[in-house]
Amino acid sequence: MPRLSEVIAALETLWPAERAESWDAVGTVVGDPDQEVTRVLFAVDPVQEIVDEAVKLGADLLVTHHPLYLRGTTTVAASTFKGRVVHTLIKNDIALHVAHTNADRADPGVSDALAGALDLRVVRPLVPDTTDPKGRRGLGRVCELDHPMTVRALAARAAERLPATVQGIRVAGDPEAPVRTIAVSGGSGDSLFDEVRAAGVDAFLTADLRHHPASEFAAASTRSPLALLDAAHWATEWPWCQLAATQLDEISDRHGWGLRVHVSPTVTDPWTAHAASATVQPESASRAPSDSHTPGAPN
Repeated sequence: MPRLSEVIAALETLWPAERAESWDAVGTVVGDPDQEVTRVLFAVDPVQEIVDEAVKLGADLLVTHHPLYLRGTTTVAASTFKGRVVHTLIKNDIALHVAHTNADRADPGVSDALAGALDLRVVRPLVPDTTDPKGRRGLGRVCELDHPMTVRALAARAAERLPATVQGIRVAGDPEAPVRTIAVSGGSGDSLFDEVRAAGVDAFLTADLRHHPASEFAAASTRSPLALLDAAHWATEWPWCQLAATQLDEISDRHGWGLRVHVSPTVTDPWTAHAASATVQPESASRAPSDSHTPGAPN
């Protein structure tokens, strides 16, 4: 069986820590370099539910996409929820390793996995990594569809192919507009609007789109309409867990380690319920008589 230090060294070849954003917190959070590793669990979030799953599974190593302590801390007391995570990991000899923006920028990375889940052909990075002479690494991906489809149909495909969440897929733009090219970015993507517009794509699928950036983006894109598809953050990043597990399986086979590698099926998206609003057609609402009971914004 390999030692933790050997497995971490292999993971660092996939997602070198130096390729993470300067504000990020990646790498090994908990773990003895000399401990043996036989079973590995991949997940998006290092939350207690996932750690308990790792304990039940008998995992020696938990690899997550999201950091545990992104902004640092002054305590790991078990009275705090993150401290409890640390205590549970240490008591059960489970190491924790994080690959965040270094996995976003990787080749293949988080957005490649997202594109693969939707059967999109990756053309190039949305924001290329200037240190990559091959031009394959970077944030987001610009993709092509095998055949054009409407925004509505593309949203339906995303809803079907990505893990189910209560949010589903929100759409901004004409649902019947044709889509031939699309940019994708796993996780929060509204900081990439300038790059998306410059890419000349027909649509952008990402997560965590906020009201004002999305509204301003739509207003600035009236001459060349560009649809926005907003999925749940967790759902856009979970496909990476499958990709990463496959990569580690291949490394394990190559070294003869015999690792047992798992992907957590646990949904850690924080939203747990969704109440749909009544549908109102704008043109109908604008012509509704004053005594109409048509639902809409209060006067």
